[in-house]
Amino acid sequence: MPPALHRPVFLAGIVLGIGLGGFVDGIVLHQVLQWHHMLSDHADHPVTTVAGLESNTLADGLFHVGTWVATVAGIGLLWRARLASRAWSVLALLGGLTVGWGVFNLAEGTVNHHLLGLHHVRDDLGGPLGWDLAFLASGVVLVAVGLVVARAARVNEAGPADVHVAVEASR
Repeated sequence: MPPALHRPVFLAGIVLGIGLGGFVDGIVLHQVLQWHHMLSDHADHPVTTVAGLESNTLADGLFHVGTWVATVAGIGLLWRARLASRAWSVLALLGGLTVGWGVFNLAEGTVNHHLLGLHHVRDDLGGPLGWDLAFLASGVVLVAVGLVVARAARVNEAGPADVHVAVEASR
């Protein structure tokens, strides 16, 4: 955790990171690479039929609505943190963003890949377990790296390990 002074920025970064991590997943894995869709491993929604693609496209769209809501909430929290403090740490924000992306990977991977079995990282390969485990491992690494970065945030001085952004309090 970063110093208490930077915790609102860190929290905003986590929520924003969850939303942005979801966007990366949805845009890159669902749309660009087309490795899976939200329901692509569910027998009632096969991607080999028009009806299955329609239901997967709808589910992907609802997923993107959720990532958009998380992103907007993160921006709102960041704005609130900006109004509450005259200076805040970029490292706390970057650490929070990284932790949030990792939390997204861990939650999405655990719930959708393993508990509900809605899809796997690579449904185009028959859903091999290795890809799902690598996705979870990436979440663990992102959380660990984010916590290390956030801990480097300094409270009183801007040194080489941190950059503080001066913010004018406008009320």
